[in-house]
Amino acid sequence: MAQDVAQDVVEVEVEVVEHEPSEITYDEQRYPARPRSLRRPRPQARLRGTDAAPRPEPGQGPADGTNPDYVDWLRSQSMLADAQKISRQFSGQASMWQNPYAKPDPRRAVDTAAVWFTAYPISLVTRPGRSFLGSLGDPQLWEAFQRIGIDAVHTGPVKAAGGLDGWRQTPSVDGHFDRISTQIDPMFGTEGEFRHLCEVAAAHAGNVIDDIVPGHTGKGADFRLAEMAYEDYPGIYHMVEIPAEHWDLLPEVPPGHDAANLDAVAEAALAERGFIIGQLQRVIFYAPGIKETNWSATREVVGVDGVARRWVYLHYFKQGQPSVNWLDPSFAGMKLVIGDALHSLGDLGTTALRLDANGFLGVEKSSEGPAWSEGHPLSEAANHLIAGMVRKVGGFTFQELNLTIEDIRDTSEVGADLSYDFITRPGVQHSLATGDTEFLRLCLRSALELGVDPASLVHALQNHDELTYELVHWATRHAEDVYDFRGGKVTGAKLAETIRADLVEKLTGDNGPYNLVFTTNGIACTMASVIAASRGHRDLDALGEDDVEQIKRAHLLMAMFNAWQPGVFALSGWDLMGMLPLPVESVKPLLTSGDTRWIERSAHDLMGVAPEAKVSASGVPVGRSLYGNIPQQLADEGSFVSRLQEVLAVRREHKIATARQVDIPAVAHPSMLVMVHELDPADHDGRDVLQVTVLNFGGETIEGTVRSERFTPRVPVVDLSSGAEIGWVDDLKSFGVWLAPYAGMSLLLCPSAPGDEEIRTVEPSAG
Repeated sequence: MAQDVAQDVVEVEVEVVEHEPSEITYDEQRYPARPRSLRRPRPQARLRGTDAAPRPEPGQGPADGTNPDYVDWLRSQSMLADAQKISRQFSGQASMWQNPYAKPDPRRAVDTAAVWFTAYPISLVTRPGRSFLGSLGDPQLWEAFQRIGIDAVHTGPVKAAGGLDGWRQTPSVDGHFDRISTQIDPMFGTEGEFRHLCEVAAAHAGNVIDDIVPGHTGKGADFRLAEMAYEDYPGIYHMVEIPAEHWDLLPEVPPGHDAANLDAVAEAALAERGFIIGQLQRVIFYAPGIKETNWSATREVVGVDGVARRWVYLHYFKQGQPSVNWLDPSFAGMKLVIGDALHSLGDLGTTALRLDANGFLGVEKSSEGPAWSEGHPLSEAANHLIAGMVRKVGGFTFQELNLTIEDIRDTSEVGADLSYDFITRPGVQHSLATGDTEFLRLCLRSALELGVDPASLVHALQNHDELTYELVHWATRHAEDVYDFRGGKVTGAKLAETIRADLVEKLTGDNGPYNLVFTTNGIACTMASVIAASRGHRDLDALGEDDVEQIKRAHLLMAMFNAWQPGVFALSGWDLMGMLPLPVESVKPLLTSGDTRWIERSAHDLMGVAPEAKVSASGVPVGRSLYGNIPQQLADEGSFVSRLQEVLAVRREHKIATARQVDIPAVAHPSMLVMVHELDPADHDGRDVLQVTVLNFGGETIEGTVRSERFTPRVPVVDLSSGAEIGWVDDLKSFGVWLAPYAGMSLLLCPSAPGDEEIRTVEPSAG
């Protein structure tokens, strides 16, 4: 009989059907009784055991390519060499095929980690003798996080960064975003402490998020080997060897420096001769005499072959951050970055990675005008590879791209699972500064119209960066488009100019002398100082108890905006403690390069472990806290943290993080904002249930009508914070609300269950 079956099988004509990918993944479809996403297994410490083996100590002799000992020492420090070892641990393993990886899955990512604490290593005050990573791994801290509703910690960059000058390591030039090693920087702790942190987080239903930097490295061993023309290392970077007969086109490198930035004339001359592609679309961190172009020239460097060379290399950011080349025939840059990612996920035990500077992975010469360097297809392709690899090993990624809404949408289609919300962030501060939400509503509506799902965004309060007001969407791609604003018609370029002017006027200068403009990018400030300036406080030392209470209310309002909509909600220690900016005098040496952001990075003691500390272990001055540390606030029902607990409880209980935003209605008062979201019908007996966020960004009490075509008449309106029914939707699809200054409401509009319908007369609401 078996033989007959086999005979039948042979005779059957097999029709080959090509695979057509499904339109939606399992996690995107909302099924009843849908299980939670599985958590990733904890790390196996497969590469190095508890801690990495010590690196060879610096040697002696010439620090150039003529000294084999120096070359070997550099290779032992190299990220590319580490990546080659790390990748072998994953090749040929069945685990590499057990996770879907082709498409981003934002709701799975949000399900895994919905509320993030974003740490900044050098600003965290620790117990004497305790490292940053050791402090983050404290079970008491995670118990507090769990009580608040925080389920993930983004560590910030903690791997070694900066550069090498001969045998000597030089400090970071950009807050450890100029990585030079896969090893943990000893100033932050050890690999063993990082793994312990991941274990403690898992024990408290939490996750740990790390960083990789696909766009650049620091000037560490990999860059020094590249300068020496060693093996594949020049292929890591966008760097071009300039023949000696053309060195007259290059700037002189000052004594004590390893490179000099090209001015526009030198950039054009080298581009005309075909050495480089020349001017790019913009110069990030532009500063006269410091960074006038995106290209710098090295000093003379003796290679492993004894030849002296000078190179010109690309750096989108600072001179110490040479850009990675993602399309070199050696693919050395790709190997380096992927190896770093696999080390964090597979060896340290993280759940997710931030992709920093990943919007600048492609650059191409244009026939006319500046080179194509933003929104390039290679950036999308490279992001697809990175994010796909991370999903393959069970993690997820998020990106920080301050680009147009369309570019954020397009890079999210195949790349990172989540994107930082640069779309609404300036609008939130503008609403607070002016008491008018018109620009914020325009931002939200534009995102919906252009297909950006808020559930795919990381909505954050303060982080280590400035309040960004480049407003790229309006100032570039849509500069000539016309918008309705303040009763008239304005172009996108004029709109961006107006918003920037409003923010600078309201938040800096005489109105906020404690906040500083940061180059052309934005304003260095804390959330508390934004609110203080918005309320007209010019002297932070003169703030009284009533002033602090109003700042607290407005800060909580900003948390409601970010938390009571789909997506990730992120906040920092500066938010939890209500930190104020540092006086300029206390960080003056750090401001010499024009980086005013140091005033907003004050050191803070989250758990009250070192009350006498004046500086962090890294030397950052301790700032002034308006709210107190976490244990103090958890003991006070009226504190910022305790009230934040209530906001996050509403978010968690009603699964707002994975809802779908469907409407940003017109409002009855300029300071009002309304966001309408569909909740999962599977959680409500198949009924179409709406959650409505209503906020007042003004300092005065308001009342008005909330109306949306999405509303169903004769449905009760329930306040999710109190459980009280506050009214009913009338036949005009509206209901009335009353809001105190800087207050917000999360409301539920839920039709009666089948069979429970009740005919009720809807009377006009009195607010």
